[in-house]
Amino acid sequence: MTAKPMRVMSVIPPMTQLNTPYPSTAYLTGFLRSRGVAAVQEDLALALVLRLFSHDGLLAIRECIAALPARQRTPLVQAFDGDFARYLATIEVVVAFLQGRDPSIGHRIGGRHFLPEGPRFVPLDAYIDPAGGDPLAWAFGALGVQDRARHFATLYLNDVADVLREAVDPRFEFVRYAESLAQSQASFDPLARALAAPLNLVDRTLRELTLATLERHAPRVVLVSAPFPGNVYGAFRIAQAIKLHDPAIVTVLGGGFVNTELRELTEPRVFDYFDYVTLDDGERPLLVLLEHLNGERPQDQLVRTYVRTAAGVRYIDAAQPDIPFAEAGTPTWDGLPLDRYLSILDMLNPMHRLWSDGRWNKLTVAHGCYWKKCSFCDVSLDYISRYDAVAATTLVDRIEAVIAETGQTGFHFVDEAAPPKALKAFAVELRRRKRAISWWGNIRFEKSFTPELCAELADSGCIAVSGGLEVASDRLLTLMQKGVSVEQVARVTHAFSEAGIMVHAYLMYGFPTQTVQDTVDALEYVRQLFAAGCIQSGFFHRFACTVHSPVGQHPQRYGITLNALPATSFAKNDVGFVDPTGVDHGVLGIALNKALYNYMHGLGLDQDVRGWFAGRVPRTQVPRHFIARALE
Repeated sequence: MTAKPMRVMSVIPPMTQLNTPYPSTAYLTGFLRSRGVAAVQEDLALALVLRLFSHDGLLAIRECIAALPARQRTPLVQAFDGDFARYLATIEVVVAFLQGRDPSIGHRIGGRHFLPEGPRFVPLDAYIDPAGGDPLAWAFGALGVQDRARHFATLYLNDVADVLREAVDPRFEFVRYAESLAQSQASFDPLARALAAPLNLVDRTLRELTLATLERHAPRVVLVSAPFPGNVYGAFRIAQAIKLHDPAIVTVLGGGFVNTELRELTEPRVFDYFDYVTLDDGERPLLVLLEHLNGERPQDQLVRTYVRTAAGVRYIDAAQPDIPFAEAGTPTWDGLPLDRYLSILDMLNPMHRLWSDGRWNKLTVAHGCYWKKCSFCDVSLDYISRYDAVAATTLVDRIEAVIAETGQTGFHFVDEAAPPKALKAFAVELRRRKRAISWWGNIRFEKSFTPELCAELADSGCIAVSGGLEVASDRLLTLMQKGVSVEQVARVTHAFSEAGIMVHAYLMYGFPTQTVQDTVDALEYVRQLFAAGCIQSGFFHRFACTVHSPVGQHPQRYGITLNALPATSFAKNDVGFVDPTGVDHGVLGIALNKALYNYMHGLGLDQDVRGWFAGRVPRTQVPRHFIARALE
């Protein structure tokens, strides 16, 4: 019997995002092909959604509803069942519209008489125009037919997803599926129980899609990339289906979740599903693994790879240099159905929509972070700590290759923080080649971004940037080692805005030693930044301490005590802590997000920030014109 050819298939498990492929498989496939490996890729996350949200998928959901006892049919499920004929008649039209294949139906969708409307449409009634005009004009304008229809179509899909969650699988979500089974789970037991349970409709569908890809490509090796906890259950279900079909197919698990949470893996049951688990950048470990599978290298010469032996789980790392970023090849989207992704519009804020609306080619300006000092960040891990840049000519070469392949000129740079020096050289090279693109990405709000550089980046096609203001407090920014001040952030964000580039600020609350006064003052800074036109969008998230960050590794420096973690054989990342300030950050977070939502819509910018909080809070100590003076 002849051995199978060394065909390698990379797959994206559910769920990531619906509008564009997650880039991990594109990077790996492009790299492996550059080294002569027969490599292919499949997006099983998208395939699963398209199968479930189709004519046949809705019929299958209804069969599940029919099998439910009457007491388990929630009002939402009953309403869906009662209006099922309208859902069945519209589901494929809506999907085609969101894929951009049937734009003319947008006029009917936008009229709100075509689609059945469930609970997700209820908040629309909150948008009331005092003048009696269009209640959503502030979001879409008088001529925004397509945007309006895309928002309504997204609400419609979310209604159907809610039905699927209540009738079939309570863990289902579009961007994080069964996340709680993996996130910081010290034990594999919850995931093992879920994988041993009978297959539901979602599981059966994913199994069918997995087997179809095996039939189509006949791979000898399957690489499963799990970037987030919300991909892990799907990743293991895919591997389970592969092993039941053909145990000889080699399965490999990698990705961001593995790199952050499985660094102390000792659970042998993981290897009932995966033959190998690799850490950090996959290029070198995979090349070495393929040599091993071809009989060219012994197992004890693998690189950053977990295996199961008779004695248990073993980590092998015959230290070898990583592939330089300049030699990692150009990512390829060949094999992915680029015309079938869904441009959804679930949030009306124009910056937030960039994440979910439109298909962006995802690239990286440089590997790692050039700053790598922020105390809340996983700076001890390779994806942050190992900074490796490429020449602007190489980056633009990659861009031109991607455009030639996809026909699309929009790029999302997924760096932790794109370096200003590299961005300037990139803009110069684009201008030299007279190459027109649009792009956006993450940066640090540092002083190198002068008004002149911001204007140059705008001319190169930059449409938006996002960066961390975190807790808008100079004391806490210093404690975080952000390397910026509030005044500096104001000047930099103003320079971007003046250049016509949209600015989104990542904001944080609940950082160690943060007081109520700090929180009130931070919101005042944010209010002034919005009022001055420095930022147009923002998002507050609660600080989470991780074991790989300086806060998690040296808690005493930040005035906190870590909670004891249980014995870990599986995932380890988040760690609870005790902050002696005793502030109830959960209550404060509600006020912060309410205020921010209004600021993004231009509301409440002249009001005292204390009005957003439910209880009594101190008066802000920030001068009322602090940001305006900083801009002078």
